[in-house]
Amino acid sequence: MKILITGGSGFIAEYFHRDLGALGHERLTLDLVDPTPGTPASESSYIKGDIRDPDALDRALVGVDLVVHLAAAHHDFGIEHDTYYDVNERGSQVLCDALDRAGVKSVVFYSTVATYGDAPPPHFEHSETIPNTPYGGSKRKGEDVFEAWTKKGDGRRALIIRPTVTFGVHNFANMYSLIRQIDSGKYFRFGEGTNIKSLSYVENIVDATLFLLGLNPKKPNREIEPYEVFNFIDKPDLTSTQISDTVSECLGKKPAPGVPYWVGMMMGLPFDVVIKLTGKNLPISTARIKKLFKTQTKFEADKILSTGYTPKVPLKEGIRRMVKWYQESGKHENAEWHQPPAQTVFVDKPAAEPAGV
Repeated sequence: MKILITGGSGFIAEYFHRDLGALGHERLTLDLVDPTPGTPASESSYIKGDIRDPDALDRALVGVDLVVHLAAAHHDFGIEHDTYYDVNERGSQVLCDALDRAGVKSVVFYSTVATYGDAPPPHFEHSETIPNTPYGGSKRKGEDVFEAWTKKGDGRRALIIRPTVTFGVHNFANMYSLIRQIDSGKYFRFGEGTNIKSLSYVENIVDATLFLLGLNPKKPNREIEPYEVFNFIDKPDLTSTQISDTVSECLGKKPAPGVPYWVGMMMGLPFDVVIKLTGKNLPISTARIKKLFKTQTKFEADKILSTGYTPKVPLKEGIRRMVKWYQESGKHENAEWHQPPAQTVFVDKPAAEPAGV
């Protein structure tokens, strides 16, 4: 198969490139960011383009059998409200229109568990969605776009994946920050930390997606529907304390000392002021402390497990692998945050070229 990966230079895309390449599939990247040399993405063909640019999509979709749609506005800081919807909702519509022009019938859309927002638990795929952030709201609207597209029939199929926080080697987001803070000795546990923080390990979520698509040797035990939604969460869930204790153990350190929750909130207040005055995204704030040590982010994965899928990497082993990478090289690498521009970028590039050319 020939498979287009939008946002194909990103973190999760790296593992799609790796696993799809190992299965013998041809891969093509569409992204505004050039693939990093030496990565699996750099071995694919590359078209520099914006997901909101119809011409770029038309060039990228020639001869394609399947699209894995990862391009998104997803960081929780520094992106305007309207940009989330322009990329995640309108970009999805632009893609669907391009799929029809190219005659492509199959797409995977990575959404998010943030679509549940303020909905009361438990959070199953059929549960109510009440997004409370522009990210969650725009992704939910993107889901609606693909559902409407599949209702046109004629063999159209959309697989929607709602991941929770995803981590792994080469990721510099939440888990990386936690590992770095614990390694520095500046990490404290505020309160009991008994709140659940559902996680997904990147190798598992990609493996599960390929399984649901029927691209893995083991086939799912289910009847495939034109439009399907699956949460992805690695089970069993861990509490925030269990997560930090696992990281500490992997680093060869003692568990982080506990401090009363109210002390942490008082410590965060000065940082709140600086964030408000400067607009900088600081690693400490009352919102971050509340999110990490009080807020529960628990989601259910019964549906995907009922298909016969079994994660290949246990959750704590995934944490161990990331800590090992951090110790060997990750701590010395600098994160590069690529945020989508507010306006569509039109790139005049006539055809796909090998990455790095």
